[in-house]
Amino acid sequence: MVMLKGIPAILSPELLLALAQMGHGDEIVLADANFPAFSVCRSGPVQVRADGLGIPELLEAILKLFPLDTYVKSPAAVMDLVEDDKTRGLQTPVWTKYQLLLTRAGSATILEKVERFAFYERAKKAFAVVATGETALYGNLILKKGVIAPEEQS
Repeated sequence: MVMLKGIPAILSPELLLALAQMGHGDEIVLADANFPAFSVCRSGPVQVRADGLGIPELLEAILKLFPLDTYVKSPAAVMDLVEDDKTRGLQTPVWTKYQLLLTRAGSATILEKVERFAFYERAKKAFAVVATGETALYGNLILKKGVIAPEEQS
């Protein structure tokens, strides 16, 4: 547990370090419980464990500290449904939660949808992958870090 003023206790020291070390344009993956985090991290991303935690709760805490990139079409991306799940009409209510939290954090863009295998390839190039306990189907989320203006740093 983090014992600092203003830092959400849900954010572990390892996750705080990863967030702090990231630069503008770096990406972080908030991975659901079914995501192959260990395999993806063999390609280079730092693996951060957040076992038992849901992504909406982590996202809300992260967005208190983490600037989203305003120089891209969308600073947040989800894994798009595979054709079978689209045909079946599978719903992804977790995406609505993500969109609400991103909007509250000041992002006016909609979630980018990335094809499954393209999502895995993008995740391999991420700065870090946070392995969570999120059980929602298609719960994976990529965030792109933005910049903090000098007047925001104090």
